[in-house]
Amino acid sequence: MSRLPDGIAALSCKTSCYRSAVMSTQLTAGCPFCTPSAPVVASNASAFAIRDAFPVSVGHTLIVPRRHFASWFDASDEERRALLELVDRVKLDLDRDSAPAGYNIGINDGQAAGQTVMHLHVHVIPRFTGDVDEPTGGVRFVIPERGNYREPGRVPRTRG
Repeated sequence: MSRLPDGIAALSCKTSCYRSAVMSTQLTAGCPFCTPSAPVVASNASAFAIRDAFPVSVGHTLIVPRRHFASWFDASDEERRALLELVDRVKLDLDRDSAPAGYNIGINDGQAAGQTVMHLHVHVIPRFTGDVDEPTGGVRFVIPERGNYREPGRVPRTRG
């Protein structure tokens, strides 16, 4: 038996997947979020939070549903509530621990949007004053040249 966050037991099955004994949720073998190796920093019955392995900033956290599915649009109402509950909890912890000046919260939904792990996850990215020279546009920089609506074509430079 392997262990999932919060002690949910998983049993190996013939389909190369795992089935949670508690939630009857199918998990995919080889998915880094179905069997996370990172420490869980917050959790609830339907989701858990881990620090990003490739952080954009200190405290960059991923909120992950326990059930394996790729898209926000496939999440149940309960799963959406659970994910957003953890966004709030992680934010409070990050406020206490590192006092960021702001946050970017986002989801890459589909390959065209930059999703590389096909298990839904919500990014909570703490932002600090001066981490880029011009933060205008924030998440709009998924297409860099269109991010800054005040100065079209201007792409911010990172500092530090």
